Amino acid sequence: MDAVDVSEHYEVTAADNSPSLLSIVLDTNPRAWAALDSSLSLAQAISNILVFVNAHLAFSNTNQVAVIAAHVNRAVWLYPAPQNPSATTTTKDNSGDVQMQDVSAETNSSSASANKYPQFAQIESSVFSSIQTLMAETTVQDLDQVTTQLSGALTLALCRINKTAQSLSSSDTTISNAAPVNSTAPPPVKGRIVVISVSDSEPSQYIPTMNAVFAAAHNQVAIDTIALAGDSTFLQQACFNTNGIFLKASNPQGLLTYLMFGLIPDTEARGSLITPTHDTVDFRTACFCHGKVVDTGFVCSVCLSIFCEPPENAECLTCGTILALGNYGAKPAVIPRKKKKKKKITNGSGREETGSATGTPRP
Repeated sequence: MDAVDVSEHYEVTAADNSPSLLSIVLDTNPRAWAALDSSLSLAQAISNILVFVNAHLAFSNTNQVAVIAAHVNRAVWLYPAPQNPSATTTTKDNSGDVQMQDVSAETNSSSASANKYPQFAQIESSVFSSIQTLMAETTVQDLDQVTTQLSGALTLALCRINKTAQSLSSSDTTISNAAPVNSTAPPPVKGRIVVISVSDSEPSQYIPTMNAVFAAAHNQVAIDTIALAGDSTFLQQACFNTNGIFLKASNPQGLLTYLMFGLIPDTEARGSLITPTHDTVDFRTACFCHGKVVDTGFVCSVCLSIFCEPPENAECLTCGTILALGNYGAKPAVIPRKKKKKKKITNGSGREETGSATGTPRP
């Protein structure tokens, strides 16, 4: 009957889009933000980032977000905030009844404004309260460290994306258990990481940072970067290896403009758009022996470790292989040029000698 009245022509099948997980890594180095305070303060930057987060969540009700702080001594979750075990435990009185607890002040402040979307208010309160706690726990000894734990923040973001992907894969009932596994299939969640950088790349963080970058490239996770200040050499390589976007902000006050116009589309939407490109990429690396950024170095042929100078006793510091430098440093061999045969001049003429006893007859 359906074939007669062509009713199947009007049947529309809706396919659910895979959710997009946006992980934001915020560099919270106090010294770097103090130098940038005249043009953009940390509070203003967080407000701009929250607008960007709300725009990402407004695209779809399946989109998710995570905010991580890369501090000088550790990486801290800003949202979702770690749960306090003491606040989640329940107590019982002598009669066996569970004692009810009052609603926390955070929930009251979130529900105080009726004009604010509850999820937006929850993220805002969690980020601001976590960043205040982080800054309050920062000591003077922590400020002496110039290293920003970028690698730890990237690792936390990758773990969050992997955990979300596994939960979505296990809850998907449309895929049969007997279906073959396709390694080239797209991941169940479109994960990407946006790094807000304000400090220089630390050479001691090169190895763990690149390990996280290679893991992100393997899992099809793009790493985007907005460099507000500092020399972000390693982040340029991270964006290049993961097909991400690198933006060097000439005016830090326009952070929200860079976020909304440059980094709002996810990895799937970028296939239909012209994304910003970075002309030059700094491919310099850090040596494994002293942690210095070098242009030219010595590479181990076994483990590919890089050294700024030949190691002692020609032994690799990573795998212990005895290396041979060969003829490195020797002067190149100079091959003498072959002498050209000169033309023999006969009777003042420039003709070659024919070897005959008589000359060339003239008319």
